[in-house]
Amino acid sequence: MRALALFTLLAVSANVGAQCPDFTSPANPPSFSKPTKKSFRSFGNTVLAGLYKPWHMAHDQMVRSGQAATITAKFDYDAVLHKDLEGEYVHAYLYGTGMSGWSYLGRYTTDSDGKIQVNAGPRAVGEYRVRLVVEGDLSQVDGYLSVVDPNRPAVLFDIDGTLTINDFEAYADYLGVKTAQAYYYAAETVRAYRDKGYQLVFLTARPYWVTKDAREWFTYQQLPQWHYRANPYGAGPIPPDTQAHKTNYVKYLREQVGLNIVRAYGNATTDIAAYADGGIPKAQTWIIGENAGASGTQPIYGDYSYHFSSVVAGTPNASCN
Repeated sequence: MRALALFTLLAVSANVGAQCPDFTSPANPPSFSKPTKKSFRSFGNTVLAGLYKPWHMAHDQMVRSGQAATITAKFDYDAVLHKDLEGEYVHAYLYGTGMSGWSYLGRYTTDSDGKIQVNAGPRAVGEYRVRLVVEGDLSQVDGYLSVVDPNRPAVLFDIDGTLTINDFEAYADYLGVKTAQAYYYAAETVRAYRDKGYQLVFLTARPYWVTKDAREWFTYQQLPQWHYRANPYGAGPIPPDTQAHKTNYVKYLREQVGLNIVRAYGNATTDIAAYADGGIPKAQTWIIGENAGASGTQPIYGDYSYHFSSVVAGTPNASCN
């Protein structure tokens, strides 16, 4: 009876007639022509780019329809040193829903932290890929923008210890030791929600500098690479503001974007607290691992196979078009 009640709640919550997420356009961009390569403005940056590999990243962004979007990106070199690229030109481009080709967003200059703020403007409801190219060496990085109507149904996932088998898999990836191992049927669970028309949100406490590895892991698992949201302020392997980071972002999605988060997944007590503080009911909060079912949440025991067959498979499609 409890499962039936949850299905009924989800069916009502999802029946909003919103536009379905476009998982096709950003994943299949057209051919891209890079800008003309020019010398770095600083000789020091020429040396930097010659000695080290780029380790750039962009924060995915989600906004309500009609709202202007700003994409934050950071440019640095070397997986260990993370030496910022300061005072250099970066060209920004966008492609996505309803577009026939790449649109040029302009040239930006990195600040003292190696960051730029790209004005993507207000865009039609849809999913977009933002491509950022460093003028001095033509190294590039992609990020993603989601523009949604209020009440779009969504499912939110933590990653480490939730989709992967423990909280330290990301750092094995980062050190090149192995590819993070996913729970059995975790990827199938995510893909099922995608196929049912739900917006996907991946909210992690990982610091921003492991974003490159996360993108590669999503590709390996054949999962959509967006909407991936790391901790933009975190330093060290486990940032100290995990719960606040997640709470604040859940509140942003629900209160400012208007996203209808119908189900959330996690593994840690910080996930439980953050989701509750962000306004997600515990009846819609599913926890795997040693904290399964803690504090009134819904338990997932062992792996996702039984949860997939008993809960996910019978979840109604999101009502969208």
